[in-house]
Amino acid sequence: MIRIVIAEDQQMLLGAFGSLLNLEEDMEVVGKATNGEDAVTLVKNLSPDVCIMDIEMPGKSGLEAAEEIKGLSCKVIILTTFARSGYFQRALKAGVSGYLLKDSPSEELASSIRSVVAGRRIYAPELMDDVYAEENPLTDREREVLELVADGKNTKEIAEELSIKTGTVRNYISIILDKLEVKNRIEAITQSKEKGWFK
Repeated sequence: MIRIVIAEDQQMLLGAFGSLLNLEEDMEVVGKATNGEDAVTLVKNLSPDVCIMDIEMPGKSGLEAAEEIKGLSCKVIILTTFARSGYFQRALKAGVSGYLLKDSPSEELASSIRSVVAGRRIYAPELMDDVYAEENPLTDREREVLELVADGKNTKEIAEELSIKTGTVRNYISIILDKLEVKNRIEAITQSKEKGWFK
């Protein structure tokens, strides 16, 4: 029997996935969570074979939760509406065994779970095409600066937080705009969010 934990913040979907999978003769849903924090706790306490994880959940995202349970014997399948290459790359780094889109046919979910338990990896084909084309061009420091900009901090506050000069912050911002080929900070933030590059 394949033991499954489902993490999904939309109650209706959580119930639907649970009911669908419990209809399978070889599967049993042993736990349900509506956020990443609870998902990690359930995986640690119940030792399921598979955890099906949404990405955007309150508190702790599915990607953060997947990173946290990486060393455990539970395999993670990300099930999301977001076909963003940045998310997909993070999921690959977190060692997830599957990355499926919610608009896939429901029977695909059960067969993907069986494949993953058998040791295979299952990734939505539309993601494979652009995974290599969409590497984040920013360095860790540039990413840090942009995330602080996205948090609403001004040049002076960023300089203080990173213990660098305001001129250095301005240089970083101009490099970021060049690399992302955008005109201003708002466009840089929007593009990074769309590509799933923010943590």
